[in-house]
Amino acid sequence: MKSTASLLLLTATVALAQPVQQAWLDDRTVVAVPVATNRVTTLNFPGPIEAIDGAGFTVDGKTPGLFQLAHANGSAFLSVRALAPRASANLNVRWHDRTYVFEFAESGVPVLSLNLEAPPTPEESGTGHAPDVSPLKLLSLLDKARAFLLLKSQQPESVADVGFTTYDGKPLVSDFNDYEIQIEQAFRFNAEDTLVFRAGITNKSDAPLIYSPDSFALRAGNRLYPQSISDADGTVPPKERRIVYFAVTGTPDGGRNDLSLKNKFTVLVQRLSPPPAVVTATNSPVAQPVRVLKSHR
Repeated sequence: MKSTASLLLLTATVALAQPVQQAWLDDRTVVAVPVATNRVTTLNFPGPIEAIDGAGFTVDGKTPGLFQLAHANGSAFLSVRALAPRASANLNVRWHDRTYVFEFAESGVPVLSLNLEAPPTPEESGTGHAPDVSPLKLLSLLDKARAFLLLKSQQPESVADVGFTTYDGKPLVSDFNDYEIQIEQAFRFNAEDTLVFRAGITNKSDAPLIYSPDSFALRAGNRLYPQSISDADGTVPPKERRIVYFAVTGTPDGGRNDLSLKNKFTVLVQRLSPPPAVVTATNSPVAQPVRVLKSHR
């Protein structure tokens, strides 16, 4: 979200009158909008305007006023034109139960269109903080994920707010040559900003796979999210598969992740056992030993 300083800068920018402007809606800031007598200025809101209040505005052009205002009930825009030189007046607009103040002033360099956007949520702007989730709470989320299908059939109210998806149709597989990690199920606990994953680790090699059980990480796009808890023993025998559960909470810098289950996730884990030796094939001829014949005198 923009700071107060940047909002003041935005107001000044609007006053400098580029013909088309864009701005966040902020009910703590007065936005100065230059308008002309021979041009129409239109303010576009994100949704239907609830109410308009101002002095010195006329809607029919016959009633005396400093500005002419045009607005149709239920529409998301309004238009203003100055009727006198050096005229100025403020207009208060109600939208989403908040009042936004605009200061109109006659100018030879008007704004012709001002596109107003709803302010970003804390999550969208990156200022939201991840909830404080205790280790005991994280354990309970793992338990709820394990029992999800049973709870959904017998106590649906207990998991009514849990997002859930499977990847049967399009499995999410992270392939590391001699082993792979496949996400089977994913759960989102929004209040805790926590995702829980049920994944299968398959060891395709002839040697045991040993990994650090507290090193799971989730990649979504270009961001990496370390685990907040896991349930894994750290080993997978040769040619076998093991089921693990792990969770990620918030972001590494303490913000909310608000990750959707529709992301194409990649799962990483720190491997401790050495990878299998790589056998390199070659077409080079095999060198034969050279026999030295001794001469007889």
